[in-house]
Amino acid sequence: MSAASVDRAPAVSSRSRPGGGGAGEGRAPLAPAVGLWPALCAVYRAQLSRARVARIPLLFVATFQSIGIMVLLRGVVEPGPGPEARAVVAGSSVLVVAFVALNLLAQYFGSLRASGGLDHYATLPVPPAAVVLGAAGAYASFTVPGVLVTAVTGSVLYALPLTGLWVLIGVIPLTGAALAGLGAALGLLAPRPELATLCGQLGMSAALLLGVLPPASLPLAVRWARDLLPSTYGVEAFAATFGPSPDWARVAVDLGVCAAVGALALTAAAWAYRRAAVR
Repeated sequence: MSAASVDRAPAVSSRSRPGGGGAGEGRAPLAPAVGLWPALCAVYRAQLSRARVARIPLLFVATFQSIGIMVLLRGVVEPGPGPEARAVVAGSSVLVVAFVALNLLAQYFGSLRASGGLDHYATLPVPPAAVVLGAAGAYASFTVPGVLVTAVTGSVLYALPLTGLWVLIGVIPLTGAALAGLGAALGLLAPRPELATLCGQLGMSAALLLGVLPPASLPLAVRWARDLLPSTYGVEAFAATFGPSPDWARVAVDLGVCAAVGALALTAAAWAYRRAAVR
């Protein structure tokens, strides 16, 4: 090899590595991580589009189930602003949220973890909280039509006033956040998808049995279990609006509890997502 060719070698090397530095300086920089809000909006839109196609039949099932419960109990519960009628209508309305946000979301994340679908999200430059919040928000939003139909039908069926239905503006998102966070955490922590489905079904059954019955008629131990269920506070807030003189301060407290539980549940779901994604 001639001396001229040796002298030209560093020049070629420096052109192949801009700046003539180390080997790492020639690599293309990685794309910046996506912020929480843009990533959350993207996941939310994707999940909402998916839910529109795959979950509409199940939404009909949830709504039909809640209306069927109200029709069934109409034979033993007197219409009017009594505690029994208020509990039946409010509990059946929130049951739609429990069916979709708790039951279906637990099944979704359970199957996603079992099939390796979490690996796809783990490779994306999005925060883990955006994945959980986006999916939870989409499933909670999907319950709005069913809750409205159930609440209006129940109010007419049990001769309750329709003037308090505006409270659903706060009840649906706050209760949906609490139940969706709980459902996502159950689905991500369950070792098998069958257990995630079982946990979701048990949670929905608890929301059904403890939501449509007035607390005064329940044993003390059952009332304690009812207080631990996030949907209870949404039911209480909605049921209070059917009374002749609603205690709005109590309604605000119940919605505040829903918000606090929802924040804790979604935080736990984000932690469970990180734990499941790295395994």
